[in-house]
Amino acid sequence: MNDKTPEQTAHVSGGNPQVTAPTGQPVRLIVETAAPGKGRWGTRILTIAFIFSLLLNFALFSAYGTYLGEFDGAQERYHSGSKTATDKLALISVEATIMPPFTERIIDHIRKATEDDDVKGAVVVVDSPGGLVADSHQIYHELKKLAEKKPVFVQMKRIAASGGYYVAMGAGKSGKIVAEPTTWTGSIGVIIPHYDLTELAGQIGVKSEPLTTGEFKDSLSSFKPLSDRERDVWKGILDDAYQRFLSVIEQGRPDMSRQQIEDVATGRIFTSQQALAEGLVDEIGFLDETIAGLAEQLNLKSYRVIEYQHPPTIADILMGSAQSRSELSLLRELLQSPSPRAFYMLGNLGNESAFLKQ
Repeated sequence: MNDKTPEQTAHVSGGNPQVTAPTGQPVRLIVETAAPGKGRWGTRILTIAFIFSLLLNFALFSAYGTYLGEFDGAQERYHSGSKTATDKLALISVEATIMPPFTERIIDHIRKATEDDDVKGAVVVVDSPGGLVADSHQIYHELKKLAEKKPVFVQMKRIAASGGYYVAMGAGKSGKIVAEPTTWTGSIGVIIPHYDLTELAGQIGVKSEPLTTGEFKDSLSSFKPLSDRERDVWKGILDDAYQRFLSVIEQGRPDMSRQQIEDVATGRIFTSQQALAEGLVDEIGFLDETIAGLAEQLNLKSYRVIEYQHPPTIADILMGSAQSRSELSLLRELLQSPSPRAFYMLGNLGNESAFLKQ
């Protein structure tokens, strides 16, 4: 006779069942759960599809508006002063590295201030270490046209070096350049980054053998040393950009002689006090003081200070901040090879290319 007490078994499919068993006797509890319904997964898939469709339509809508020019162009925004005044002073910002897409936007702002008859003058706010040679000159060229119609002052912020100083010359002879007490400026010169990776390539067994149609087609390649003839070619190109920089300063700072300009055009940085002593800037002060000085020169009693901004595109939203994209774009420019880029740019971008700096 089997005198073992059988286990008590309870099946639970939901709710809170009451299970009882004699004291000291084991109870085996079996829990049965229903599989997720097909409807729940269907809802999730539809939700994901809806979000994807929404993003896709937003991207297409943005691209359509950009193509037709409906959402392009600078938009005016109130900065300070009288909100009801008709006369306006425009703030034009030159920030981050001077290169696309920022170049086109800055030029758009300059042109908008030039064409707006209510804008009586402009303050160019420079906070940039410089950038591409061509882009710096494009901005300078547009600022010169603005300065021919309206007075232009320059306010230097943290740094206004190399290409940042180059564009400041667009204020012209009648303009005024103001630096903050902690501004760094100067770094007058040109640089083309070049990296010699021949030793590293030899260590890892990499050899570059491009097929070219001429001696200089692959010049500045990182996988071969520069020849004396190549150095002469690039020296001539750099000297052309360097002399243009000196001429731009000569036009923008008429009180400085050519020799004085050449003496400071060594690529070095100047503090605001040093720059003032050398004649590179006119005053030391802050933005509100510069705005007030421009208004006084124009004899404006009541005025509205405005600035320009571009509506964010889908690329802006997906790629993050402008500063981050500027740094990534600059890194891409520096690493492209063989694809020479000339910079009016602050900093030693490579000790290997020291001979290229003016």
